[in-house]
Amino acid sequence: MEGIFEAQDGVKAAISGYIWWSAETANYSDVSSGKTRHREWVKVEYYPEVISYATLVELYWTQIDPTDAGGQFADRGFHYTTAIFYSDENEKALAENSKQNLAASWKFEKDIVTEILPASEFYPAEEYHQDYYKKSSLRYNLYKKWSGRADFIDENWKDRIAEINEQTYSESSLKERLTPLQYKVTQEGGTEWAFDNEYWDNKRDGIYVDIIDGTPLFSSDDKYESGTGWPSFTKPISPEVVSEHEDRKLFMTRTEIKSASSNAHLGHVFPDGPAERGWLRYCMNSAALRFIPVEDLEKEWYEEYKNIFK
Repeated sequence: MEGIFEAQDGVKAAISGYIWWSAETANYSDVSSGKTRHREWVKVEYYPEVISYATLVELYWTQIDPTDAGGQFADRGFHYTTAIFYSDENEKALAENSKQNLAASWKFEKDIVTEILPASEFYPAEEYHQDYYKKSSLRYNLYKKWSGRADFIDENWKDRIAEINEQTYSESSLKERLTPLQYKVTQEGGTEWAFDNEYWDNKRDGIYVDIIDGTPLFSSDDKYESGTGWPSFTKPISPEVVSEHEDRKLFMTRTEIKSASSNAHLGHVFPDGPAERGWLRYCMNSAALRFIPVEDLEKEWYEEYKNIFK
């Protein structure tokens, strides 16, 4: 279950664990015995500006048999029964609407029995359960096939999974999420006005992330005043987060910089930066970036970048 979520841009982590009942019995031995009222659960941490709760719900449907009231495939018992949990009324409405749409589609002849429930205390599972599909991929894939889950997903959900993945970065989806200027810059290679953009004169400590998928791109430690009117950096936060492309527009040859993850146009790099810092000037568009101040890094799940500012 974790894999489908962790493959999505905008998902920070998918954590296996247990929900409901007590902390004392929130362990695999007690839960798998069927003597508790825990459910096995996957907690998804995500960036809502990149991927929505509604999309996560749609992805969840594609991993289950929503008509099975006794468990899932070869896994039987209450702790394996399906449910979608919500943390507020908006999420509740989205989940219930999605369930109603699935029922109305008559995709399945049986009733949809997956419950929509309020989230409660979550207990992370033991470490050996986390990312099991990566750590023991052969065993995981054999069990997925043997249990019937793989064939069920392939028969009922393969096309829907492809649709969801395609919709995430479709033209219409991006136009809904981005402002006209952000779309023009990132998708059409446009350039915003100098000295009239959000971050050209920003002096706060923090990181700049891809407006499309949240990938960290630049740090304020590498930002400097270039006098050009655009946010300028001496280097990216790590080399692999950007890609270089030859740009022959405007009757000159320049080096275009794109986000390696989302392929969004960010700006250009020029060999006229500070000599003591390598001569490079990454001249970026504010519209392609989102700034996260250092005091918000943990709240926004970028806590691993706090050590840059120590």
